[in-house]
Amino acid sequence: MSHPIRFGIQTSQQNVEWSSMLDLWRKAESWGYDSLWNFDHFYPIFVDPNGPCLEGWTTLAALGQATSRVRIGHLVNGNTYRNPCVLAKMATTLDHVTNGRLNLGIGAGWFELEHRAFGLDFKTVRGRLEALDEACRILKGMFTGEPFSLRGKHYTIDDARGLPVPVQRPHPPIMIGGSGEKVLLRIVAEHADMWNTTGAVERLAHLIDVIRRHGDAVGRDTEQIEKTVMMPMCYGGGSEREKFMTQLVAGMQQCTPEEARSRIMMGSKDECLETIARYRKAGVTHFIFMAFQPVFPNELQAFAEDVAPAARA
Repeated sequence: MSHPIRFGIQTSQQNVEWSSMLDLWRKAESWGYDSLWNFDHFYPIFVDPNGPCLEGWTTLAALGQATSRVRIGHLVNGNTYRNPCVLAKMATTLDHVTNGRLNLGIGAGWFELEHRAFGLDFKTVRGRLEALDEACRILKGMFTGEPFSLRGKHYTIDDARGLPVPVQRPHPPIMIGGSGEKVLLRIVAEHADMWNTTGAVERLAHLIDVIRRHGDAVGRDTEQIEKTVMMPMCYGGGSEREKFMTQLVAGMQQCTPEEARSRIMMGSKDECLETIARYRKAGVTHFIFMAFQPVFPNELQAFAEDVAPAARA
């Protein structure tokens, strides 16, 4: 299956005014972005966790009503935060509310502070991955509209039924985020319609090959899975902002500034097109830009007007 080149933006709900987020989403849709995402956290991440953070599903429902074309979703839901039957009902409802524009992102969960503070079972790494696998089975079972039961290690579901069924059939695309090679990518190979991670193109090429091998083992053609990458963007931001961004990513991903630059949508139009071509050769077709605070809307708009049309062509 050949997937088209797509571009998206992920915003966060931390340390931001609602009016600013709403304005950015409306503008981003008008600029022609294919997908818009928020995150699923209750506290700010990677900064002081004591700051303000709006809840993800509530904001996504509101943003879904403020847009009309662009696909929307969480990058990604923490599976440990909600019972998967409840999550299936939420997803189906939002799929109806947005006339079939939802991508359902989900991951194993990682932010221990939120779990401890809110009294949520953090489980072990193995336990979270087992629960994610069971949750994916439950979600797909609920989306059929038929009675569904599962007796697993983490969930016991008895004749649960999800009605109405989603607008999108057989269900909203399920995006799984993560890069664990032995277990997480096997779950991706079996259950995902979309996959997301971050990192160097060489690393993503390797992980896509791992997904392919897991697919062979479970009898699935993993070319069906749309491969996405989340990366920062700095387009036309000037040398000082480029230097700041490379240093920031180098610190986050524990690499050199030179290596970090290759993992950022940065530079001239031709440089950005070359970056897209490198990732596309590895199998990635959907590029999602992290909108750090402060956001630079002029860069997002310029990229959408200058680079995106040439890349799609």
